[in-house]
Amino acid sequence: MGKIRLKDIDTRAPKEFDKQETKEKLEKVIQELDELQNLLYAESKHSLLVVIQGMDASGKDGLIRNVFGKLNPQGVLVKSFKAPSPEELSHDFLWRVHSHAPAKGVIQLFNRSHYEDILITRVHKWCDDKTARKRMDAINDFEQLLTQHNDTHILKFYLHISPEEQKQRLEERIDNPAKQWKYNENDLKEAAFWDDYMKVYEEAFEACDKEPWTVVPADQNWYKEWVVATQVRDLLKGLDMRYPGLKKG
Repeated sequence: MGKIRLKDIDTRAPKEFDKQETKEKLEKVIQELDELQNLLYAESKHSLLVVIQGMDASGKDGLIRNVFGKLNPQGVLVKSFKAPSPEELSHDFLWRVHSHAPAKGVIQLFNRSHYEDILITRVHKWCDDKTARKRMDAINDFEQLLTQHNDTHILKFYLHISPEEQKQRLEERIDNPAKQWKYNENDLKEAAFWDDYMKVYEEAFEACDKEPWTVVPADQNWYKEWVVATQVRDLLKGLDMRYPGLKKG
């Protein structure tokens, strides 16, 4: 993978994509996903880890709800990684992550992930560059462990929004009663570190690309959901899965 420069990547859908047409196609893709997820669960030979990263208000929660919310909850799990607890901090940084790696037959969604330990920690100088490089090596080893030893497939998405769109969405959390529960004054403080976040994200993409990243234009939710849903659909279709037959005693 070449060097990713986020400033050179559009945050909006390509002009050839029509909103209504894409939303109609998305519904059909989600129907396919429902059947493919059921097949994944029944065959129980593979698992899928979907890593979702992005700046505050990039739409991680909505993406999970709208793309994966209609699938069988027995086979789709979501883990949100927030600030580590004192117990978690007393262990290595991957300790709290590994137990949520997907079992065979399961789609595991990470709403934020192990990458937070080389993102926010670097922006705020809680982690120096030498330690961050060691953590990047550990992340690569961790992902290799999952893919090579447990038939886990990994998709990593960065939801790419513009500062202007983020500002608008954060302001909606103040003005819209239905969204006020999401409001966190720290989100506005973190937005001031925008350039620093872009830098550490780009370095993470480059250092941890054995399982490649997809930068998803995320200013328009309908296009963001289309990109993620089609990639997940295509990966699952490519596994050539089969329903198990009757077990003969």
